[in-house]
Amino acid sequence: MRIITYNVNGIRAAMGKGLADWIKAVDPDVLCLQEIKATPDQVDTRVFENMGYHLYWYPAQKKGYSGVAIFSKEQAKHVEYGCGIAGYDFEGRVLRADFEHCSVMSVYHPSGSSGDERQGFKMKWLLDFQKYIDDLKLKTPNLILCGDYNICHKPIDIHNPKSNANTSGFLPEEREWMEQFITSGFIDSFRHFNQEPHQYSWWSYRAGSRGKNLGWRIDYNMVAGHLKEHLTRSVILSDALHSDHCPVLVEMDF
Repeated sequence: MRIITYNVNGIRAAMGKGLADWIKAVDPDVLCLQEIKATPDQVDTRVFENMGYHLYWYPAQKKGYSGVAIFSKEQAKHVEYGCGIAGYDFEGRVLRADFEHCSVMSVYHPSGSSGDERQGFKMKWLLDFQKYIDDLKLKTPNLILCGDYNICHKPIDIHNPKSNANTSGFLPEEREWMEQFITSGFIDSFRHFNQEPHQYSWWSYRAGSRGKNLGWRIDYNMVAGHLKEHLTRSVILSDALHSDHCPVLVEMDF
């Protein structure tokens, strides 16, 4: 089972840069998208349906903002739209599809980079998300949580940890949350296979950051710890150029 997470930073813009052809070539079984910034009626969905995908969308209520989606070759047994908390569901941040062997979530964690108010929103979200997942895994244990977490876990995950020590996305309290979240029962699937530095999934559009590989690793496929034996591979697909993020792949053998 090939699962990809990808923050496309606007699916319509990404499609204009060849996203559909890329999906056809890479052929994932499950594709988790974040920041779709569109409703299905604003997109030619036939191009994905013709590839054999079932499409599940959860856009934000605010037009052109946030939103998540899951495209899957296998029809989901159940789809859960949102997390049941109105403030987060208004922004279209959580979508889960349940399959025979696992449940895959596309999640878009808030960014706090725009100021103190959104940073406060982000920190509250992190606490609420932890509780939501703690409760969820009691009845839906085979979780794979794919998405843009907007946090670099460790210094190896960011190009300049010293100068970014007080920057949203690498704050001590955010990194501490990430550490305890993983410890609560998840595997950072990319780091499970790869301990090399300079592996990133997002680059600022400023100052030619991508060309210089001055990036952040903020996109993850978090796999429930008891599924460890089913993990076979995880790689960052940095050649995909449809967004300021790039896709991250995890392969599972069930």
